[in-house]
Amino acid sequence: MKIDILTLIPGVFQNVFNESVLGSALEKQILEIGFHSIRDFGEGRHRVVDDTAFGGGPGMVLKPGPLIQAIRALRENGEVAPVIGLTPQGVKLSQKLLKELSHKPRLMLVCGRYEGFDERIRREFDLEVSIGDYVLSGGEIAAMVFVDSMARLIPGTIGDQASVEQDSFFNGPLDHPQYTRPAVWESLPVPQVLSEGNHESINLWRKARSLKKTAVRRPDLFCRLNLDGKEKNLLQTCFAD
Repeated sequence: MKIDILTLIPGVFQNVFNESVLGSALEKQILEIGFHSIRDFGEGRHRVVDDTAFGGGPGMVLKPGPLIQAIRALRENGEVAPVIGLTPQGVKLSQKLLKELSHKPRLMLVCGRYEGFDERIRREFDLEVSIGDYVLSGGEIAAMVFVDSMARLIPGTIGDQASVEQDSFFNGPLDHPQYTRPAVWESLPVPQVLSEGNHESINLWRKARSLKKTAVRRPDLFCRLNLDGKEKNLLQTCFAD
Protein backbone atom coordinates (compact mmCIF):
# COMPACT_ATOMS: atom_id res chain seq x y z
CA MET A 1 0.00 0.00 0.00
CA LYS A 2 1.13 3.55 -0.76
CA ILE A 3 0.10 6.33 1.64
CA ASP A 4 0.74 9.97 0.74
CA ILE A 5 0.59 12.48 3.59
CA LEU A 6 0.09 16.19 2.96
CA THR A 7 1.30 18.25 5.91
CA LEU A 8 2.94 21.52 6.92
CA ILE A 9 5.50 19.69 9.12
CA PRO A 10 6.65 16.52 7.29
CA GLY A 11 9.70 16.10 9.52
CA VAL A 12 7.56 15.22 12.54
CA PHE A 13 6.81 11.76 11.14
CA GLN A 14 10.33 10.42 10.67
CA ASN A 15 11.15 9.06 14.14
CA VAL A 16 7.70 7.54 14.62
CA PHE A 17 7.48 5.81 11.27
CA ASN A 18 11.03 4.47 11.23
CA GLU A 19 10.63 2.45 14.42
CA SER A 20 9.05 -0.86 15.42
CA VAL A 21 6.20 -2.31 13.32
CA LEU A 22 5.96 0.61 10.89
CA GLY A 23 9.70 0.72 10.37
CA SER A 24 9.72 -3.00 9.59
CA ALA A 25 6.80 -2.65 7.14
CA LEU A 26 8.63 0.16 5.33
CA GLU A 27 11.86 -1.83 5.22
CA LYS A 28 10.04 -4.86 3.76
CA GLN A 29 8.31 -2.53 1.26
CA ILE A 30 4.93 -3.79 2.44
CA LEU A 31 4.10 -0.15 3.04
CA GLU A 32 5.30 2.95 1.23
CA ILE A 33 4.78 6.40 2.73
CA GLY A 34 5.34 9.69 0.95
CA PHE A 35 5.55 12.97 2.88
CA HIS A 36 4.58 16.13 0.99
CA SER A 37 4.87 19.67 2.29
CA ILE A 38 1.85 21.90 1.66
CA ARG A 39 4.29 24.80 1.92
CA ASP A 40 5.80 23.76 -1.44
CA PHE A 41 2.56 24.98 -3.02
CA GLY A 42 2.36 28.19 -0.98
CA GLU A 43 1.76 31.57 -2.56
CA GLY A 44 4.42 34.19 -3.20
CA ARG A 45 8.01 34.45 -2.10
CA HIS A 46 7.14 33.46 1.47
CA ARG A 47 5.09 30.39 0.46
CA VAL A 48 1.98 31.60 2.30
CA VAL A 49 -0.59 28.86 3.00
CA ASP A 50 -2.91 30.54 5.53
CA ASP A 51 -4.79 33.78 6.16
CA THR A 52 -7.18 35.39 8.65
CA ALA A 53 -10.81 34.28 8.66
CA PHE A 54 -13.53 36.24 6.88
CA GLY A 55 -15.88 37.67 9.50
CA GLY A 56 -13.11 37.88 12.09
CA GLY A 57 -12.14 35.55 14.87
CA PRO A 58 -8.92 34.15 16.36
CA GLY A 59 -6.34 32.07 14.53
CA MET A 60 -5.53 31.43 10.90
CA VAL A 61 -7.27 29.33 8.26
CA LEU A 62 -5.63 27.20 5.56
CA LYS A 63 -6.14 28.88 2.18
CA PRO A 64 -7.88 26.89 -0.58
CA GLY A 65 -5.36 27.57 -3.36
CA PRO A 66 -2.17 25.97 -2.04
CA LEU A 67 -3.79 22.89 -0.51
CA ILE A 68 -6.08 22.17 -3.46
CA GLN A 69 -3.12 22.52 -5.83
CA ALA A 70 -1.15 20.07 -3.66
CA ILE A 71 -4.00 17.53 -3.66
CA ARG A 72 -4.50 17.78 -7.41
CA ALA A 73 -0.76 17.47 -8.09
CA LEU A 74 -0.64 14.25 -6.07
CA ARG A 75 -3.77 12.94 -7.80
CA GLU A 76 -2.03 13.25 -11.14
CA ASN A 77 0.95 11.25 -9.92
CA GLY A 78 0.19 7.57 -9.37
CA GLU A 79 -2.86 5.40 -8.85
CA VAL A 80 -6.29 6.79 -8.08
CA ALA A 81 -6.57 7.23 -4.31
CA PRO A 82 -9.28 8.32 -1.87
CA VAL A 83 -8.40 11.71 -0.35
CA ILE A 84 -8.99 11.65 3.41
CA GLY A 85 -9.10 14.87 5.43
CA LEU A 86 -8.13 14.42 9.08
CA THR A 87 -10.50 16.68 11.00
CA PRO A 88 -12.62 16.61 14.19
CA GLN A 89 -15.69 17.01 11.94
CA GLY A 90 -15.13 13.64 10.25
CA VAL A 91 -16.58 10.19 10.87
CA LYS A 92 -15.05 8.40 13.85
CA LEU A 93 -12.10 6.18 12.99
CA SER A 94 -12.99 2.55 13.65
CA GLN A 95 -11.64 -0.93 13.02
CA LYS A 96 -14.45 -1.48 10.49
CA LEU A 97 -13.43 1.60 8.50
CA LEU A 98 -9.76 0.64 8.67
CA LYS A 99 -10.54 -2.85 7.33
CA GLU A 100 -12.39 -1.33 4.38
CA LEU A 101 -9.60 1.13 3.58
CA SER A 102 -6.78 -1.40 4.07
CA HIS A 103 -7.71 -3.03 0.75
CA LYS A 104 -7.03 0.16 -1.20
CA PRO A 105 -3.71 0.24 -3.09
CA ARG A 106 -3.22 3.90 -2.25
CA LEU A 107 -4.54 6.52 0.19
CA MET A 108 -3.96 10.26 0.55
CA LEU A 109 -4.13 11.83 4.04
CA VAL A 110 -4.45 15.60 4.46
CA CYS A 111 -3.41 17.09 7.81
CA GLY A 112 -5.09 20.28 8.91
CA ARG A 113 -3.49 23.04 11.01
CA TYR A 114 -4.42 26.31 12.70
CA GLU A 115 -8.21 26.88 12.81
CA GLY A 116 -8.78 24.31 10.06
CA PHE A 117 -9.56 24.21 6.35
CA ASP A 118 -11.22 26.84 4.23
CA GLU A 119 -14.59 25.18 3.62
CA ARG A 120 -14.00 25.10 -0.15
CA ILE A 121 -11.11 22.66 0.35
CA ARG A 122 -13.54 20.00 1.56
CA ARG A 123 -14.90 19.44 -1.93
CA GLU A 124 -11.59 17.73 -2.71
CA PHE A 125 -12.06 15.17 0.10
CA ASP A 126 -13.61 11.77 -0.50
CA LEU A 127 -13.86 11.23 3.25
CA GLU A 128 -13.23 13.10 6.49
CA VAL A 129 -12.01 11.12 9.50
CA SER A 130 -11.72 11.99 13.19
CA ILE A 131 -9.81 9.96 15.78
CA GLY A 132 -11.97 11.23 18.65
CA ASP A 133 -14.10 13.99 20.09
CA TYR A 134 -11.28 16.34 20.99
CA VAL A 135 -9.10 18.87 19.19
CA LEU A 136 -5.40 18.46 18.39
CA SER A 137 -2.96 21.17 17.27
CA GLY A 138 -2.97 19.57 13.83
CA GLY A 139 -3.75 16.44 11.87
CA GLU A 140 -0.25 14.97 12.09
CA ILE A 141 -0.83 12.95 15.26
CA ALA A 142 -4.15 11.76 13.81
CA ALA A 143 -2.28 10.65 10.69
CA MET A 144 0.17 8.67 12.83
CA VAL A 145 -2.71 6.92 14.58
CA PHE A 146 -4.39 6.21 11.25
CA VAL A 147 -1.27 4.78 9.57
CA ASP A 148 -0.19 2.70 12.58
CA SER A 149 -3.61 1.08 13.01
CA MET A 150 -3.96 0.61 9.24
CA ALA A 151 -0.55 -1.01 8.85
CA ARG A 152 -1.41 -3.78 11.31
CA LEU A 153 -4.15 -4.98 8.96
CA ILE A 154 -1.88 -5.35 5.93
CA PRO A 155 -0.67 -8.97 5.62
CA GLY A 156 3.02 -9.31 6.40
CA THR A 157 3.27 -6.26 8.67
CA ILE A 158 2.73 -8.33 11.83
CA GLY A 159 4.61 -11.64 11.83
CA ASP A 160 1.74 -13.60 13.39
CA GLN A 161 -1.53 -12.51 11.77
CA ALA A 162 -3.46 -14.39 14.47
CA SER A 163 -2.18 -11.74 16.90
CA VAL A 164 -3.97 -9.06 14.87
CA GLU A 165 -7.18 -11.07 14.73
CA GLN A 166 -7.24 -11.25 18.54
CA ASP A 167 -6.91 -7.48 18.94
CA SER A 168 -9.70 -5.54 20.59
CA PHE A 169 -12.37 -4.45 18.06
CA PHE A 170 -11.11 -6.77 15.27
CA ASN A 171 -14.14 -9.04 15.55
CA GLY A 172 -16.28 -6.82 17.77
CA PRO A 173 -15.55 -7.23 21.50
CA LEU A 174 -12.53 -6.12 23.52
CA ASP A 175 -9.57 -8.46 23.85
CA HIS A 176 -9.56 -11.01 26.68
CA PRO A 177 -7.32 -10.52 29.76
CA GLN A 178 -3.65 -11.41 29.19
CA TYR A 179 -1.16 -12.91 31.67
CA THR A 180 2.54 -13.83 31.66
CA ARG A 181 5.15 -15.05 34.16
CA PRO A 182 5.39 -15.15 37.13
CA ALA A 183 2.41 -17.37 37.89
CA VAL A 184 1.89 -15.54 41.20
CA TRP A 185 2.75 -11.88 41.71
CA GLU A 186 2.05 -10.05 45.00
CA SER A 187 -0.35 -12.85 45.97
CA LEU A 188 -2.26 -12.49 42.68
CA PRO A 189 -2.28 -15.80 40.76
CA VAL A 190 -2.78 -16.38 37.05
CA PRO A 191 -6.18 -18.07 36.45
CA GLN A 192 -5.63 -21.82 36.77
CA VAL A 193 -7.32 -22.68 33.47
CA LEU A 194 -4.52 -20.91 31.56
CA SER A 195 -1.89 -23.25 33.03
CA GLU A 196 -3.65 -26.57 32.51
CA GLY A 197 -2.93 -26.96 28.79
CA ASN A 198 -6.53 -27.65 27.73
CA HIS A 199 -6.83 -25.40 24.68
CA GLU A 200 -10.59 -25.81 24.33
CA SER A 201 -11.11 -24.70 27.93
CA ILE A 202 -8.67 -21.84 27.47
CA ASN A 203 -10.49 -20.62 24.35
CA LEU A 204 -13.85 -20.75 26.14
CA TRP A 205 -12.42 -18.89 29.15
CA ARG A 206 -10.92 -16.21 26.90
CA LYS A 207 -14.14 -15.81 24.93
CA ALA A 208 -16.20 -15.45 28.11
CA ARG A 209 -13.82 -12.90 29.64
CA SER A 210 -13.68 -10.95 26.40
CA LEU A 211 -17.47 -10.61 26.42
CA LYS A 212 -17.54 -9.75 30.12
CA LYS A 213 -14.87 -7.08 29.77
CA THR A 214 -16.77 -5.53 26.87
CA ALA A 215 -20.06 -5.56 28.79
CA VAL A 216 -18.50 -3.91 31.84
CA ARG A 217 -16.09 -1.45 30.26
CA ARG A 218 -17.76 -0.63 26.94
CA PRO A 219 -21.52 -1.18 27.24
CA ASP A 220 -22.00 0.96 24.12
CA LEU A 221 -19.89 -1.51 22.15
CA PHE A 222 -21.47 -4.53 23.83
CA CYS A 223 -24.95 -3.42 22.75
CA ARG A 224 -23.86 -3.74 19.11
CA LEU A 225 -22.71 -7.35 19.47
CA ASN A 226 -25.01 -10.00 18.04
CA LEU A 227 -24.47 -12.84 20.54
CA ASP A 228 -25.58 -16.36 19.79
CA GLY A 229 -27.00 -18.73 22.43
CA LYS A 230 -23.62 -20.25 23.25
CA GLU A 231 -22.04 -16.83 23.80
CA LYS A 232 -24.92 -15.74 26.02
CA ASN A 233 -24.48 -18.84 28.14
CA LEU A 234 -20.74 -18.24 28.37
CA LEU A 235 -21.31 -14.69 29.52
CA GLN A 236 -23.90 -15.72 32.09
CA THR A 237 -21.54 -18.33 33.51
CA CYS A 238 -18.70 -15.81 33.62
CA PHE A 239 -20.74 -13.28 35.62
CA ALA A 240 -21.82 -16.05 37.99
CA ASP A 241 -18.19 -16.89 38.89
